[in-house]
Amino acid sequence: MKRSIAVYLAITVALCVVVWAPGIEALGSSQNPQSGPTGLEATVPSPPPSVAATIGVPGNGQVFTSTPITVSGLCQTGLLVKIFSNNVFTGSTVCNSGSYTLKVDLFSGQNDLVARVYDSLDQQGPDSNVVSVTFNDAQFVAFGPCITLTSNYARRGANPGSVLSWPFTLSGGTGPYALSVDWGDGSGVQLKSVAFPGVVTVDHTYTQSGVYTVLVKATDANNVSAYLQVVGVANGKISGSVNGNSSTTIAPGINRLGFPWPFLLLIIPLLLVAFWLGRRHELYAIRHAIEEGREQS
Repeated sequence: MKRSIAVYLAITVALCVVVWAPGIEALGSSQNPQSGPTGLEATVPSPPPSVAATIGVPGNGQVFTSTPITVSGLCQTGLLVKIFSNNVFTGSTVCNSGSYTLKVDLFSGQNDLVARVYDSLDQQGPDSNVVSVTFNDAQFVAFGPCITLTSNYARRGANPGSVLSWPFTLSGGTGPYALSVDWGDGSGVQLKSVAFPGVVTVDHTYTQSGVYTVLVKATDANNVSAYLQVVGVANGKISGSVNGNSSTTIAPGINRLGFPWPFLLLIIPLLLVAFWLGRRHELYAIRHAIEEGREQS
């Protein structure tokens, strides 16, 4: 029995070496060998989210005289939640423990709020319930026109140590503007002066992998402000508490054992082949022993 197990293991190792050797050799020539970590990444197709988020706060018909307001509700853990007001993106966050909460800006007058969920492949799920609220900003008219702050990106990422560039669109108000960005990693608030409205790009470098809440505020010369909350991602494995959320996230293409998914998909049939070859070898050994016994008798 021990001999059979040893044969199975030897054949499995030999097959793995034969299959993986060309890939290992391709990493560098024999004249110039190289070493270092190598990562594999794979995207597994999956259906889009099928369960909609909900908006529980604010209530339908509420009237507000100041912004930002808090929007919260239920959702599927791990999905990205985007809030739209009058079909314009106004903020995003990651669903944690089955719920979400974030602060969003409002337009003057009626705002029809909708929450939409997205998976890691950016596939959209169904819309939430529509909540209509009103922002009465008549008291701010004397200070000048309102500011609008938005972005084409609800979530944006880069590798730790690499520069993350994020474009924001600033409109309305009276210049110059003061833009402040809290990147959510404890690095402090980043300040930037902007002379004119338009697209403003802000750069940041995360030092540790994680998912971070990014808070952006723009204030014009009349002290009128606009707010935007988005999600910043530093790629890689996340351990412990990141940005106030305790969770562990595995980098794409890697399972919880630390092996690339393609390796696991390949090793299973190799084990079956090794088992089959081992059984054949065992039967051959038994028959050979029987034949030798007959010859000796």
